[in-house]
Amino acid sequence: MRLSTMLGRTLREVPAEAEHIGYQLALRAGLVRAFAAGSFALLPLGLAALRRIEALMHDAMATLDAQELRTPMIQLASLWEQTGRYTTYGQQMLKLHDRSERQLVLAPTHEEAIAELSHREVSSYRHLPVLAYQIHTKYRDELRTRGGLMRLREFTMLDVYTLDTDEAGMDAAYEHLSLVFERIIEQCGVRYVMVEAGAGEVGGYEPREYMALSPSGEDLLALCPNCGYAANLDVATARREADTTPVDAAMEDVATPATPTIADLARFLGIPAAATAKAVFFDTPERGLIFAVMRGDQEVNEAKLCQAAQVSELRPASSAQILAAGATPGYASPVGLNVRPADAPAAPGVFVIADPSVVAAGALVAGANREGYHKRNVVYGRDWCATMVCDLATVRPGDLCVACGTPLTIERGVELANICKLGTRYSSAAGATYLNEAGVTQPIFMGSYGMGLERLLQIIIEQHHDERGIVWPAAIAPADVHIIALGKSAAPLEAALEMYNELRAAGLRPLLDDRAESAGVKFNDADLIGLPMRIVISERLLASNEVELKPRCGAAYRVARSDLLQALR
Repeated sequence: MRLSTMLGRTLREVPAEAEHIGYQLALRAGLVRAFAAGSFALLPLGLAALRRIEALMHDAMATLDAQELRTPMIQLASLWEQTGRYTTYGQQMLKLHDRSERQLVLAPTHEEAIAELSHREVSSYRHLPVLAYQIHTKYRDELRTRGGLMRLREFTMLDVYTLDTDEAGMDAAYEHLSLVFERIIEQCGVRYVMVEAGAGEVGGYEPREYMALSPSGEDLLALCPNCGYAANLDVATARREADTTPVDAAMEDVATPATPTIADLARFLGIPAAATAKAVFFDTPERGLIFAVMRGDQEVNEAKLCQAAQVSELRPASSAQILAAGATPGYASPVGLNVRPADAPAAPGVFVIADPSVVAAGALVAGANREGYHKRNVVYGRDWCATMVCDLATVRPGDLCVACGTPLTIERGVELANICKLGTRYSSAAGATYLNEAGVTQPIFMGSYGMGLERLLQIIIEQHHDERGIVWPAAIAPADVHIIALGKSAAPLEAALEMYNELRAAGLRPLLDDRAESAGVKFNDADLIGLPMRIVISERLLASNEVELKPRCGAAYRVARSDLLQALR
């Protein structure tokens, strides 16, 4: 590659739209350009770096004897209707129709396609296990495209899928591939932490995420500095101490005028927020009104609530809905309401989910379901019950680790990859079965593993830079050496061109700065682009038959021109 004719110029100033350093440097070094929110062009240097990441992935898959395939990006909606995700995936799915009015989707992920292939191609236990992968484009109509390459509408992922005869085979593949994913990320030079995660849109069980700690991350992680417990805040739990004090006092009403919030109530009664029960209402497509009950000092984690209630969306409940359930906005509690029983969650009544903190808290102050009044000494099990009890609380900094009791920290992270056991969810929907040795039809067990390339590229830059620019790990650098010709005569450039061709013939990937720019501009751009080695040719060096080598973060030194290839090896 030659800078004089390369598409993509370096930028002196930081673009106003770039908030985070990885994105800033990707723009300034001429790796990417934004076309629209969430839509980017990868310029030659950016694509070259992405190809290096792809090569590491292909190599890792080759060691596993994995089969590379390619599933279609445009898929029939009927494929997604089989699993129910055509309606539940939400507005992220881009939907369209062809000239025959067939409903189509631009695939946001490819589990349905793999399950369909399994249905068509696998019929016997002799055809299993299968390990297949693709490095392919996905499309998602993201609501909030942000952070440069972090959240795109069009992006590239490594997808790995496993097909096994039973759960034991799926489990073994899961453990093996988790190590392979670790190795790929480490070869990219990225520091990461593996965390417990929610199943998300894909579903399945035992999901894990590989997270890079980053101020640009939109995920929040609960981390224990002592035992290593790590979880996405969507599923993180903390140790809660139960109040074992016996409660003999009867429930009683207390006047609490103008106290519709927990803060107002605690201030009026002179009690801590933790001594109250908080009522939070949501409207959902699947269950209608949901009533979550928390301790007053805690916040509802909506991801946990969606998972517990098995609903796709939480919307604010209206005052009319709350009143229709028999509760009073601002003064609500489940006391006295017709609560759906736990053994019949589809029965009439209010669907109430209680956090364990209110179950274990002993006596609390809760709403009296009439304006201006609350109830003291409200005890779970005696005065009210829930449809289900499930952890709903958002973990906060300083909460105690559920494993060892050490105070937790909360950090931001960027999801690099995820792994998950799918079981038979997708294969059963697609009719993907096989005949076992006894001739009995059995469902295929699937696993799903994904790694995003563009966000991995940006995190590499974020973790490998200094005040002058990018400092590429050698395994990912878009080129091996940066050749700079200095001087007013034609001789340095002619020598640089000769060197450029020689290095290419030797299997190296040189970048030649053959522009008519000053030495300062060329050196600054070399540091900004950040290749592992810089080679300088000048009239003075030609006179001594030498070249100057400078590692990106090291001191410059000279070698004889004839020894250059050996020095670069």
